[in-house]
Amino acid sequence: MTGKWSGRRGAGGAQRTPLPAGAPGASRRGVLRGGLAAGLLAPLAGCGSVADLGGGGPDGTTVRFWNLFSGADGAKLSTMIDAVQQEVPGLGIDATVLAWGSPYYTKLAMSSAGGRAPEMAVLHLSRLAGYAPGGLLDPWDLDLLAEFGVTEQDFPAAAWQRAQHDGQLYAVPMDTHPFILFYNRDVAGRAGLLGPDGELLPLTSPEAFLDAGRAMAAATGATGVAYGYQVDTGQALRLFLSFYGQLAGELDLSGDTVGIDRAAAEEVVDFAHRMLDGEIADPTASYPAALSTFNAGRAGMILSGEWELPGFQEAGFPLGATPFPALFGRPRGYADSHSFVLPHQDVVDEDRRRATHRAAAGLLKQTLTWARAGHIPAYKPVLQEPGYAELEPQTSYASAAETAVYDPAAWFTGAGSTFQDQVSQALIRGFSGAASPRAAVDDVVERIDAMLRIPDPEA
Repeated sequence: MTGKWSGRRGAGGAQRTPLPAGAPGASRRGVLRGGLAAGLLAPLAGCGSVADLGGGGPDGTTVRFWNLFSGADGAKLSTMIDAVQQEVPGLGIDATVLAWGSPYYTKLAMSSAGGRAPEMAVLHLSRLAGYAPGGLLDPWDLDLLAEFGVTEQDFPAAAWQRAQHDGQLYAVPMDTHPFILFYNRDVAGRAGLLGPDGELLPLTSPEAFLDAGRAMAAATGATGVAYGYQVDTGQALRLFLSFYGQLAGELDLSGDTVGIDRAAAEEVVDFAHRMLDGEIADPTASYPAALSTFNAGRAGMILSGEWELPGFQEAGFPLGATPFPALFGRPRGYADSHSFVLPHQDVVDEDRRRATHRAAAGLLKQTLTWARAGHIPAYKPVLQEPGYAELEPQTSYASAAETAVYDPAAWFTGAGSTFQDQVSQALIRGFSGAASPRAAVDDVVERIDAMLRIPDPEA
């Protein structure tokens, strides 16, 4: 499948793209076109533009681009946009930053349903199952991407597969941002956990990890592992899906009830509780508290997302990193990916769509800049550039992109979702010891099954 857009031509040579006959998303788009859409679309014109870097050429090839990157990430994206526009005269990229979380995803859905969508937007791959089936996105044209130097072989298999729906490509992965293990080289050295190469010795079993945590606790005089999960909406799920992925694969949300290996799930909860014993790791730690503990040298390791890399580097200690430890067999670790998507256009302007493909390809080729923030570029040719080899510790965990475990696919899962919060709250009780592993897993199952009973708005 090429992913080409098709349909009868509208006024001005543009193409009108109807939903496929019987498309399940017709109901969602119909609902979104109602009064709620009108109420939410009106404020969109007032959203601030973080990068309005030129208006394109006289041929009108400005690509409106919605994203959720502010702060340092927003500055890096602006640098990438500027580089693309310098390389491609006449191509304008008008970037608008919207608030992260539910507000962003709500506005993206409403814009697609209400005929006010930008040409391109950022979407977490973990949210694709809630957007592509409902006709809120258009597929990418693989021939056009290939014309601009972007093909399937350029991406990690895990991300490329997750970017598909119904045999077509609905997302172009920009990065992989995994849950990994950072460590303080000084503490690890005092704990006797560095190999001859100065890297952390492999931790290949639950007991080896717990022993390493105790050794690091002795070296710091405080705790060994920083892991913040209390009152957090996603940390417990990230840890759980990483280890569950090693033991049993992925949760299955395709039926009326969750498909889960209860024994494996209980084993993960039990291990987390053993780790959070007050010596190896603090059972009361919040996410900010864990970051502070690691930055202050009161823990030798931290289980966290690579997006925290810039903050750890600013702390000034010798920092190392590895992919998420494979304690239960095969290497797997939780991750998500920012991706480029095409919000649905009722009337497709062929020139703009071509420019959008060119803009996405150009941004992918600038992701060495993105990698400096810790993210792993999804466009693998960037990993072969000399500049990437100089990034430390990024190169140490680049292989995590090949073993990524995403949220289980369902319309209600993904980054910033209620699913992440609900499952994490159930797991927190088991991790902390407030509930037994069996009771915690029962709670997880009950919460997921309750979400599965909610009618799918795509149906």
